[in-house]
Amino acid sequence: MTTTDTAPELDPGVAGGVGRTALMVAAARAIETHRPDALARDEFAERFVRAAPASAGWPVRPEQVPSGDADPLWGRLGRYFALRTRVLDDHLLRTAQTGVRQVVLLGAGLDSRAFRLGWPPGCVVHELDTAGMLAFKQAVLDGSGAVPAAERRPLAADLRFDWGDALVGAGFDPGAPTAWLVEGLLLYLPAAAERNILATVDRLSAPGSTLAYEIKNLEGADVRASPVYTTTKARIDIDLPALFDPDPRPASAADLARRGWTVSERSPFDFTRLHGRGPLPEPTDALAANRWIFAEAPAG
Repeated sequence: MTTTDTAPELDPGVAGGVGRTALMVAAARAIETHRPDALARDEFAERFVRAAPASAGWPVRPEQVPSGDADPLWGRLGRYFALRTRVLDDHLLRTAQTGVRQVVLLGAGLDSRAFRLGWPPGCVVHELDTAGMLAFKQAVLDGSGAVPAAERRPLAADLRFDWGDALVGAGFDPGAPTAWLVEGLLLYLPAAAERNILATVDRLSAPGSTLAYEIKNLEGADVRASPVYTTTKARIDIDLPALFDPDPRPASAADLARRGWTVSERSPFDFTRLHGRGPLPEPTDALAANRWIFAEAPAG
């Protein structure tokens, strides 16, 4: 694959702030793709990284990370993103194998699941994100000649506000079961936005729907000095703790359970042990506050 694509026009939604974290995750996926023991492979990730001026010089292959897994950014944090990708890939495909044909990616970022996963026939993948993020992504995909493996429906939306009606207007069927995914988003949003997202998911979910999302509870934890964060700030000028919303997070998993959802809360380290690859706990651990939530809608 070549990496000489002309950079499409960027807006602050892609080049700055939280938008740059999508490029960081793409770089981690690109590095993972070239590992012999890759947890997940994403042939588009390198193109996204090289297409954006903000990330054009970042590593995209393991040999460009001299300290390997010991590197706090591209080793430890990067392997976390790779593990998260693999676990959520597996979750979505298992849900599709039960007959669910409608997928919604909230805060899709530079996710290429509509292209790289082996979707069963008839699957529709809705991708919601800012207009700038979707425009950048589309330009890179168009330049690569990418062909989606499912019907793909991008939708520009500000997920801090109401987006449910726009999704229905884009062809989403609230009467059909849905696989919802909220990956790497909620920790950047105000608590009210998180509550609204989960209430909207609940309202639009037919029986048989599933939801997977990531939370980070930093209440009472002081991890700003973690090498994961300090190295990321020093190396690529992304101050992750400064981007996290500072208010206490809502008890979203408990709220879903009250609404009748079956909820499971897992630590990323559970999946490190399952796959034999990925981060394990460390002192003053920035990743210990992360949890992955898997939920299934009530039967009706």
